Amino acid sequence: MKKLENVKALTFDLFGTVLDLAGSLTPHIAEFLQTKGSPISPEAFWQQWRQRQRIEQYQDNIVMMGHSGYQTVARRACIYTLKRNGFAADEADVNRLIAAWQLLSPFPEVVTALERLQDRFQLVALSNGEPDFLEHLAANRIGWEFDRIISVQVVGAFKPHPGVYRRAAGLLGLELSECLMVSANSFDVMGARMCGYRGAFVNREGLPFEETEYQPDVTVDDFTQLADVLIV
Repeated sequence: MKKLENVKALTFDLFGTVLDLAGSLTPHIAEFLQTKGSPISPEAFWQQWRQRQRIEQYQDNIVMMGHSGYQTVARRACIYTLKRNGFAADEADVNRLIAAWQLLSPFPEVVTALERLQDRFQLVALSNGEPDFLEHLAANRIGWEFDRIISVQVVGAFKPHPGVYRRAAGLLGLELSECLMVSANSFDVMGARMCGYRGAFVNREGLPFEETEYQPDVTVDDFTQLADVLIV
């Protein structure tokens, strides 16, 4: 694609894009709910948890709290979701559910696709997670050595704060248009595009994109298709 010819770095969202959050976490949620005798489906619990986590992140940005920590907001959202569903949300229950985040796994085709892309682009993780957490996930769960791992903590705000994308490009020594944001989160692609990045929307679930003029340059079903499109 001609408009992507000058792209030098792919900046990857990790949570939900590289890492399969639902596939990794719902089995642990199911075990927890079974021990509690709860009729709630693990899928419904996870959807509530994920939605609340995003609200927590947006609230941090809006009230300018800074980056209070990805695992911190996941924990706050977990407590909210437990209470919403009638659980006491005691510390042991919360710790049990939060511990599962250390065991996240990538989507099955991701590493093979990264191998195909590595000779053509810098491959960079650009994530809302804390640096140590991201290093753990890359080394021990994804099994991939990114050219660089950039946490939003360097800016002090969650994506899609514009400072995140601008700072990442600066750290890479690249123009904004030389970076391609790869994300399964439409708000992430939109935020990057608004700052001058190119954007790739990994739309595994066939969801609509944001109602905005800042559309992705390419939309793909998975990482295999992403590699097919980018390697020409």
